Amino acid sequence: MKKIIAAIDFSNATSAVLSAATEIAKAFGAELHLLHVIEPEPTYTAYGLSPSEFPAIHEFHLESRKRAQKALDDVADGISTPQFKPTAHLADGSPLFELEVKIKEIGADLVIIGSHGHSVIASLILGSVADGMVRKSIIPTLVIPAGDNE
Repeated sequence: MKKIIAAIDFSNATSAVLSAATEIAKAFGAELHLLHVIEPEPTYTAYGLSPSEFPAIHEFHLESRKRAQKALDDVADGISTPQFKPTAHLADGSPLFELEVKIKEIGADLVIIGSHGHSVIASLILGSVADGMVRKSIIPTLVIPAGDNE
C-alpha cells in the first residue's frame, strides 16, 4: 500500500477519517492524499444566460473555493510532520465521481471515507458517497463511522 486517499467533507466524521488515514499511512509508509469536493459553479446555459449576468454567484463560488482550500490546507498542516506530508486536493463536482477520478489519477491503493449513518430514506434522497464507493470502487474502501456526535 503506497497511496491512500482520505475523503474530507469537514463533517463530524472528518476527525475519525483523518485519524485512521494518518495512522494507516504512517504504518505503511504510504503517501496520504486528502480530497475535498465542492459543488461546481452552477450552469447558466440552460436558461440562456452567462455567468457574467450573475456575477454574485460566480464570486460566491470563488469565495467558497478559496475557503475550502484554506480549510483543507489547514487540515493537512495539522497532521504534517517533518517526515510526513499529506497532499491536499480540491475538486469541483460530484464527490463520488471526483473520488473515482483521483483514484485513477494518483494510482491510489485505498480510500478512507466517513459514513454519516443516514437513514435509508435520507440515503435515497441525498445519496451516499460512502455507499457509492463501496459499490463502485475498484480499490479497497475503508468506511469510518461518524460516531455519536452527529
